[in-house]
Amino acid sequence: MAMATNETPGLVCAHHHLYSSLARLMPAPPSTPTSFLEILNLVWWRLDRALDLDIIRHSARLGALEALARGTTTIIDHHESPCAIDGSLDVIAEACAEVGVRVICSYGVTDRHGAAGARLGLDENRRFLASGGKGMVGVHAAFTCSDETLAEAAAIASEFDVGVHIHVAEGEVDRDAAERVANLSTDRWLLVHGVHLVDDHGISGTVVHNPRSNMNNAVGYARPARMSNHVALGTDGIGADMLDEFRLAFVAARSTDVTTTPDQTWSWLECGWQLVPEAASDRVRWDVPSVDPWYLAYTTGVNPLEVVVDGDVVWADGAPTRVDPDEIRTHAAEAQQRLFRRLEEIS
Repeated sequence: MAMATNETPGLVCAHHHLYSSLARLMPAPPSTPTSFLEILNLVWWRLDRALDLDIIRHSARLGALEALARGTTTIIDHHESPCAIDGSLDVIAEACAEVGVRVICSYGVTDRHGAAGARLGLDENRRFLASGGKGMVGVHAAFTCSDETLAEAAAIASEFDVGVHIHVAEGEVDRDAAERVANLSTDRWLLVHGVHLVDDHGISGTVVHNPRSNMNNAVGYARPARMSNHVALGTDGIGADMLDEFRLAFVAARSTDVTTTPDQTWSWLECGWQLVPEAASDRVRWDVPSVDPWYLAYTTGVNPLEVVVDGDVVWADGAPTRVDPDEIRTHAAEAQQRLFRRLEEIS
């Protein structure tokens, strides 16, 4: 059935961290980060250590609700919770299903917590995939993993015929990522960020561009159009408003090349439907007369009127149809306070 002029398929966030949904208003770090690596050490690597399964559940429910409210029907999530690994991907999958959002889960394997921690992460990816979960194999980044861990992650992905979801060359600290993973990669890999990759980096897979996060962390502009890889759009955990990310991707590209058109950056959004073909059958009806990329690039505040996922209406009249949004937000706020108390106890 042909779509109306104000309809799109369900939008896809090709890289999210649902565990960050409760991070807003989190306590200030022990000191002010002055570099990307310090941001990781002082903010995100403290936050992920404070997570437990209950906090993960409420964070995922809130993140899924916020995605649905922006017409995003599919989230490709990258999760890390080193003190609550076993079963964490089931918790995220169940939370998103409750709201009515598709999710592709992965656990971000890392050697930051030793070989035993890496093993637990690999085992969680394997367990989830073996149980029939919709997922990929997650890897934090090459610079936090041994060659052995990278190889085993790639082997598990090959065994289950899925890709590896990995941060690649986001900051200078991971500049040598290409030479460490190129020979392992396949076309099914998601290469998140790619800011410091050379043009002909040699890694197979889709580059996932996260312009807002890259600006926020001052890591540089990835210039994704320079690469031969397919390019998709993600948010790196800063919500799941993909129309807004599309607009930001457009102006970021335009700031360095005035010949950039909205059609080019819209193609990066469309790449999500290649990654998750099921999302292309979802439907979002918007409160604007046209969803032409040239119109949307210069029109802010666009909202979904109706969202249909797998044939079911999951958003209508400004609210979700399957869940009580006030209940989700109330329990999320309670979990957030508990998360913040745990954070205060982490050095």
